[in-house]
Amino acid sequence: MDNQFQITAESRSDLGTAFSRRLRRAGRVPAVIYGGGQPNTDITLDHNDTIHHLEKEAFHSHVLTVDVGGRSEQVVLRDVQMHPYKRQVMHLDFLRVSADRKLRMVVPVHFVGEDVAPGVKQGGGVVSHLMPEIEIECMAKDLPEFIAVDISGLELDQALHLSDLKLPAGVSIPALALGHDHDLPVVSIHAPRVGESEAGGETAG
Repeated sequence: MDNQFQITAESRSDLGTAFSRRLRRAGRVPAVIYGGGQPNTDITLDHNDTIHHLEKEAFHSHVLTVDVGGRSEQVVLRDVQMHPYKRQVMHLDFLRVSADRKLRMVVPVHFVGEDVAPGVKQGGGVVSHLMPEIEIECMAKDLPEFIAVDISGLELDQALHLSDLKLPAGVSIPALALGHDHDLPVVSIHAPRVGESEAGGETAG
């Protein structure tokens, strides 16, 4: 997959809570790049740029390019720490990716065909999004931005499970290798219960 995010970072040598507080006051975000059999690289990012990136769904499931002092690293976002109540990014973790090693990522699920699904259109059912995101395994070049789940043929009281999903080439779901008990439902259509809206459906929380 093509990299669509180019991040400019600065290296940092001073570590610790006090230094991180100074960075944040200066509009910087402390972060770390790790993995790939290499030492950790401690970096800082522009806070405003980082906030804008984080608002884009694709940023969380793309291979990203981080430029540190003219040297580029291929990474994926592994962890985001936000302030408990401020709109402030506290810290980011990036994992290096390798062209010859598979990685596991949690990617969002996009549900399509809800408006024409027989269970909704004829059966008056409600859609339950049971798994809004899924852990997948693939090479970095095959990393999808999301997994599309087509429910246009789903009837009332039917569900699609992990094993029913059509995955892009080179992508697998690790949970399915653990046995039938791990083939969990991803989405279902059921008769509306008290308090549910037929128009808006239901999202499991």
